[in-house]
Amino acid sequence: MKVKDILKAKGTVVHTINQDSTLMAASDKFFAERIGSLLVVDENDNIQGIVAPNDILKAIQEGCTDENCALQKVSRVMTKDIIAASEDDDIDYIQAIMTENRIRHIPIMDKDQLKGLVSIGDVVKALIKDKEVENHYLKDYISGKYPA
Repeated sequence: MKVKDILKAKGTVVHTINQDSTLMAASDKFFAERIGSLLVVDENDNIQGIVAPNDILKAIQEGCTDENCALQKVSRVMTKDIIAASEDDDIDYIQAIMTENRIRHIPIMDKDQLKGLVSIGDVVKALIKDKEVENHYLKDYISGKYPA
């Protein structure tokens, strides 16, 4: 199964936030959209990073010493080194990348064009569905539903 199969099922909508937005604005978006990450963009919609609720919690834990945490800019806490994947990558490969790098969301790119965003939950859901279908066909085969 490929990443494009996940995107076909879940869609390609990706939520973004401007790098100059506040952490409070990011937090509001997380709750309003019920999502676990936001791609951070500049004024030209170029991807600059990714931010997750854990990044906000880390900023709070580290003290936000120079200003109020809620008013701190997203650009100060976002992850700048983004790991991306392509639509043609295997789901097993994506799962390994996400596990090894301890990331929960991975942007799907085609050269410089954003195609979607895949979460670890999307990957697990696709793998479970794939295994359920395989089990169904194996059970049918064993029970003799298919002529040999």
